[in-house]
Amino acid sequence: MSTSSRREGAAPAASPEVTEIERALARITYLRARHRQHDRLMALAEVSLDRAAVALLRQVADCDAVRPGELAARLGVEASHVTRMVQHLQRSGYVTRVPDPDDRRARRIGLTEAGRSAVERVRAASARSMQAALADWSPEELQQLATLFHRMVDDFSAQAAERETARA
Repeated sequence: MSTSSRREGAAPAASPEVTEIERALARITYLRARHRQHDRLMALAEVSLDRAAVALLRQVADCDAVRPGELAARLGVEASHVTRMVQHLQRSGYVTRVPDPDDRRARRIGLTEAGRSAVERVRAASARSMQAALADWSPEELQQLATLFHRMVDDFSAQAAERETARA
């Protein structure tokens, strides 16, 4: 391969299998992120939250109480965005700021009972929707897909952590 056709230090082209996975994930992301899909999910969950708020609440639920900076990193957004969203969700009664047991000067973001309930309802509605879409899949196929998705998420997380370490 000539140097003019490939930048120095650039990664080699993706395999056809990886290209197909990327295309499928892009389609899933598009289908799940459509405005109408979000509105339908919120109606099923009987929750009135925008997509950013749902993503933030899901992250807090997964982490228990979390520092705002860590939350921003997990969501891939600026800390100021998290601060504004947390303020809005706190005023709405979904989150609370709690003392950080490791550093009394710092605060962590935790879910209130209303926040926990909202996340549970959103997750349940989302799971019902997914169950309907995958109704023809066998339990073995569903387990295999779940296992592979978790492995992929773990690998993506590890790669992101390596990049952050390399930048530091």
